[in-house]
Amino acid sequence: MDMKLEVVVIPVSDVDGAKDFYAGLGWRLDADRSGENFRLVQFTPPGSPSSIQFGTNLTSAAPGSATSLYLVVSDIEAARAELTARGVEPSEVFHEGAAGARFHAGGGRVSGPAPEHATYGSYVSFSDPDGNGWLFQEVTTRLPGRVDPAATTFGSASDLADAMRRASAAHGEHEKRTGAADANWPDWYASYMVAEQAGTELPT
Repeated sequence: MDMKLEVVVIPVSDVDGAKDFYAGLGWRLDADRSGENFRLVQFTPPGSPSSIQFGTNLTSAAPGSATSLYLVVSDIEAARAELTARGVEPSEVFHEGAAGARFHAGGGRVSGPAPEHATYGSYVSFSDPDGNGWLFQEVTTRLPGRVDPAATTFGSASDLADAMRRASAAHGEHEKRTGAADANWPDWYASYMVAEQAGTELPT
């Protein structure tokens, strides 16, 4: 039986303020429903299968107590630039100099992306007006077993374009090794992109 994480509830003090903030990020507003002493607002990040909810009488957690909520992106610099363009003040791009440093704003964070943009290794942090904390994490190749290779999907046109650029670069190296142009490059691209997302062995 599949069990898919659908919604995460985050605690906020000002529902309308939080609604303005997440709408300003370009997230999709799915619902804003009210009842007696109750309100539920739901947003979904672009390309995400999971959503967030906040409102009135949804949780007893203290506003701002949600931390390290992950948003996976394929290009960490582009993701940070979009946040800045939308008026958010994110951290610099960083990677961990010590295990677990991504979760703490103190020591252990090293400025700049992970060496060679190693997948899972580069981060940007930011917070909503209540202090609920978010982490962008750059993922370009999944660890084995995390994605069904028979069900390759891309969350957005930009994610697909990024995957095609990486496949193009790898295919260029493939043609250098073989010493000939590859007329079947579409098949090679497809194999590379599916393997990269599934975390299986890449074609060479």
